[in-house]
Amino acid sequence: MEYHNDRFVDASLLIFKNEKLIAVFPANKVENTVISHQGLTYGGLLFDSNLKFNHVLNIFKVVLKHLSDANITTLGLKLLPNIYASSPNDELKYLMFILQAKLERRDVLSVIQLSEVVKRSKDRKEGYKRGLKMGLVVKEEQQLKTFWKDLLEVNLKEKYKTKPVHSLEEIQQLKAVFPNAIRQFNVYYNHVLVAGTTIFETEHVAHSQYISGNQDNNKLGSLDFLHCYLIDTVFKDKRYFDFGISNENAGKNINSGLLYWKEGFGARAITQDFYSIQTNKHTLLDAVLL
Repeated sequence: MEYHNDRFVDASLLIFKNEKLIAVFPANKVENTVISHQGLTYGGLLFDSNLKFNHVLNIFKVVLKHLSDANITTLGLKLLPNIYASSPNDELKYLMFILQAKLERRDVLSVIQLSEVVKRSKDRKEGYKRGLKMGLVVKEEQQLKTFWKDLLEVNLKEKYKTKPVHSLEEIQQLKAVFPNAIRQFNVYYNHVLVAGTTIFETEHVAHSQYISGNQDNNKLGSLDFLHCYLIDTVFKDKRYFDFGISNENAGKNINSGLLYWKEGFGARAITQDFYSIQTNKHTLLDAVLL
């Protein structure tokens, strides 16, 4: 998180038992609220899979009491989507029920389970065939500058009047630190860059963090061709391929065109929840275990 530490007031916590680190809670502070870190796409309480439910309960109770004692009235928590966990991890979801937490937001991620044979739509199949016919070539590149400057930043500015969450300098810094986890795949037509995606790779998931194509995307089928190749070849041994969210307006709306494109590959919905918790309610956790 150091690459953007100037944007946030860090309030991350380390939780110890008998001087041994057993959990980490990445977070930042906004006034009298601590938030599951806003600089991270996926967050929550991080702990070893060997910890049992009672340990997780006690850890979260200690976190809430610590924040309450420090005059932090509210904790904003985003839960980790279950596809990113190495083992089942709904302990916190249950604790949200006990703590009477308020569900503030729910995002929809479009995900393909790669162990299953999924049916692609006619549009996605035809897009792939166009790319094949046009002789498109997919290459993994170590440099991100061409994609960032020639496609991604230009398209986001023209279509949405916005910028990528990561600047070129930030994504380059991240890739330098995590060279195997951030991968760039570009599509070329007659040696000219026409589309690309930046993949964030974890043990079980390949996630398209940034996707962009030029104005000839529909004619060339470049993004369809690219993602069929990634799903069928590069990441076929992963558990999941995650296209990310199609939400707008803090989760209340969905970009239907974007969702239609993702579902055309066979992607289906999973959710990520965002809660607000009153820290003084930590006492509600005292009577859970009988």
